[in-house]
Amino acid sequence: MGLTTASGAVPGPPEAAAKYHGRTGDPHAAVTPAYRHREAHMQVFASFDEFAARKGDHLGYSDWHVVDQARIDLFADATGDHQWIHVDPEKAKNGPFGATIAHGYLTLSMIPALGKDIFRLDGPKMLVNYGTEKVRFPSPVTVGSRVRVGAELADVRDVAAGKQVVVKYTVEIEGQSKPACVVESIVLVVL
Repeated sequence: MGLTTASGAVPGPPEAAAKYHGRTGDPHAAVTPAYRHREAHMQVFASFDEFAARKGDHLGYSDWHVVDQARIDLFADATGDHQWIHVDPEKAKNGPFGATIAHGYLTLSMIPALGKDIFRLDGPKMLVNYGTEKVRFPSPVTVGSRVRVGAELADVRDVAAGKQVVVKYTVEIEGQSKPACVVESIVLVVL
């Protein structure tokens, strides 16, 4: 989750783009344009050893991205979670958050795309998501909020298939002290 090789932008399934037709904005625009324009500012690691030497270091932050109702609605459609706190703006105005909120798993699922703003590892044959540890959602993301992700290289381990890295991601909400999501992402790096 979040580690990227030299590949391009975040693709979306054609049916998602077709379903989005007619809504305001582009569901992918909040993520991919920043990646396209930030490559010169991201940290690029030419080798795994160079990357591993940064163990324990904070690697940086993505740009800020707006979480709009269209993105929340697309996620609700994809997951079947149409709870009113996510998809009914009128009812949500009088609810506990004063507006609709993003699904916690939507916030989590944005990390790979947002993480592409921060760093890139060149050289591996393949990167495979192995899993996550300690996923938490301390604060809800209300519609219209801006979020960004910070990344810390928490651990590097030798495993039979190659290397395993743990990156701790923290999704921050602009103007809030508590993060939206904190997760340790585990990735298998095949050299």
